[in-house]
Amino acid sequence: MNNDNLRFQVRQLSLDNDDLMLNETLFHNANGYLGVRSNFEEGYPDGYLSIRGQYINGFYDFAEMKQAEKLYGLVEEKQTMLNVADTQGIKLYINGEEFSMFDGEVVESSRTLDMGRGWSMREVLWRSPEKHEVRITVKRMASFHLLPLFTIEYEVESVNFDGELRLVSTHIGNVQNYFNPNDPRVAGETFQYILPVSAEFVGETSLLVSNTSKSGLQVASAVRHECSKAGQESRFIEDGTAIYEWKTELAPGEKATLVKYTVLSDSIRSASCRDEALKLMERVSAIGLNRLYEEQEKYLTEYWENCAVNIYGDDELSMAVYFNLYQLIQSVGKDAYSNIAAKGLSGEGYEGHYFWDTEMYMMPFFSLTNPEIAKSLIRYRHNILDQARDHARLMGHARGALYPWRTIMGKECSGYFPSGSAQYHINGDIAYAIITYYLLTKDTELMLECGAEILFETARLWLDAGHEHKGKFHIHNVTGPDEYTCLVNNNYYTNVLAQYHLQWASKFYHLLQEQDSGAFSKVIGKIGLTEAEIAAFREAAERMYLPYDEELDINPQDDSFLSKKKWDIAGTPKDKFPLLLHYHPLYLYRHQVCKQPDTVLAHFILEDAQKLSTIRNSFNYYEKITTHDSSLSTCIFSIMASKLGLHDKAYEYFGESSKLDLFNTHKNTKDGIHAANLGGTYMAIVYGFGGLRVKEQGLFIAPALPDLWEGYDFKIRFEDSLIQIVVRRGAFEVLLLKGTTKEIHIYGEKHTLKDRLQVELK
Repeated sequence: MNNDNLRFQVRQLSLDNDDLMLNETLFHNANGYLGVRSNFEEGYPDGYLSIRGQYINGFYDFAEMKQAEKLYGLVEEKQTMLNVADTQGIKLYINGEEFSMFDGEVVESSRTLDMGRGWSMREVLWRSPEKHEVRITVKRMASFHLLPLFTIEYEVESVNFDGELRLVSTHIGNVQNYFNPNDPRVAGETFQYILPVSAEFVGETSLLVSNTSKSGLQVASAVRHECSKAGQESRFIEDGTAIYEWKTELAPGEKATLVKYTVLSDSIRSASCRDEALKLMERVSAIGLNRLYEEQEKYLTEYWENCAVNIYGDDELSMAVYFNLYQLIQSVGKDAYSNIAAKGLSGEGYEGHYFWDTEMYMMPFFSLTNPEIAKSLIRYRHNILDQARDHARLMGHARGALYPWRTIMGKECSGYFPSGSAQYHINGDIAYAIITYYLLTKDTELMLECGAEILFETARLWLDAGHEHKGKFHIHNVTGPDEYTCLVNNNYYTNVLAQYHLQWASKFYHLLQEQDSGAFSKVIGKIGLTEAEIAAFREAAERMYLPYDEELDINPQDDSFLSKKKWDIAGTPKDKFPLLLHYHPLYLYRHQVCKQPDTVLAHFILEDAQKLSTIRNSFNYYEKITTHDSSLSTCIFSIMASKLGLHDKAYEYFGESSKLDLFNTHKNTKDGIHAANLGGTYMAIVYGFGGLRVKEQGLFIAPALPDLWEGYDFKIRFEDSLIQIVVRRGAFEVLLLKGTTKEIHIYGEKHTLKDRLQVELK
């Protein structure tokens, strides 16, 4: 692993408002429980926009979702992730002059994200209007060792200044969420979701408690400070804000450091979040900052040892990949109450909702490198299974469970059902991810605990959503992954995934029965599953209708897709993309145009369902009519281009995917990272260039090396083993780093991996 690629730095910071908001995202700190956008501690002048936010994964309030017509079952209330507190504020005064990046002279400035040590750093050499110079270094960390903890280490070094240094730190509970009425991807209106209850000092710790307006939840934030030298300290509450002030003297060459500890606690996870916050702060005080830094680095050392993807020959691309993998570990929830929001914990885009993105784009990374986190993601889905059952009843189904398209606590948050609740494929997506986890781990214990119940209950839904017609099983009025084509009959992706889901529900029924009949009987008894239902699963799978056009040798996206007029993508002005912001949905639905891969994605995840010529012809057909308006798109096209031997095209698509956030190619990273694309980048290397597939028969590997790379390597976990694939020009190696001997398939041929295999690169 190249440690240089674990440090991303921007020098001479631009103070353009768009760049400031972008850097708030790129340098944010998160650990899966909490996230803090990287705002300037001192704030911005009036007139500047900022998304100043501090979030807890899975913590929410309810918000009204107005419907033009109150039709049965339409969602009228959604959940939204909350800005829970503002503990970033620190203002600096030297002899009364207030530090600002917009006043005086910024001689030097930089921001650094250290992905090996797990902190971000801001460095400024500032010359005040009175020509006093100080060097300011701010280090921020969201702890992986103690998830509720966020720290700021604020150091001031005098260059030529001699006099009074004053730091004023604020702890604000009266905060609001960001909104933009012109962008459907963020909240369109403002509302006071957090209602302050109390503000106090308990000893040296400020403690603020707030309630949500509707959801009945509570959050506590506690803040404590440490100073590096003697001085005058004061603490007071003013208009509900806790304020800490420190004054000291500073001479040329001397440094003064203020450490600000923040802990968050919420009532979802704690019976008394106030008491829990105080206990956590006591624990933090006993540990100390230096040890917290050591634990942070230790955690990330282990993380990178298991998951690092090294690319040789393209430093820019390598940096982008490391950035993406770091954001994944920052974003993923690590308990059964949280998941991975579409923007992680970096911003308020999509209001903190969880989608299918988790299972189809991000969970593969964790299943392959960190199965314990994958377990938590499955447990989260099990935790909201009752709400999925309720959702199925609301949608008219007497049995089974239907997961919501977007949610936080389990209830549907999608107000526009044609591209929301109609995406029944989410049931198959969740099932597919659980099956893949099992194939990689053989973890029957988790299947008996929660995985099997999810699989069976969601499989039941297909029997009611579909029906037999002329000897085939059809599924009508659903929406596939392509949201420019909605409410169709027999979407290929949905049908083939439902077929796979039903087949595996039957397989797990018999497999788990043989493994542990006692525990399995409890699962079956709980949900009342019968042998007759299992037989119905098998029969529906065998008769599943999969659209196929013999003349074109492709799988039509759905029954009506090929009869529509093709959209003129080349003739569409560039300022009209993404199409969803410039054309009425019905106009889009009448055309052959794809926002993102649909059938092409199905051919990736279930390649054995069709012959290679059909997969190739489908790729060529859909490539011409796909806009890639979704960040979930280019990574899948890269994977499939790799499979089809279109290596230059695979590389081009991969570049677009990997650089999306770090280089802000979609111009909206200010709202938060594109979390699904982060996982998609990983898949484009491992599943794409690496040719990895996880099947019932075992692991399959078929690597290829892009012409512009010298090589690459990655590690994966398979059952009890840690395996590394090292690809170089002309040959590649498969190394068994830990675990027992494995049978694997390389370019379709079976090999026994005892310690090392060397194979000629095709």
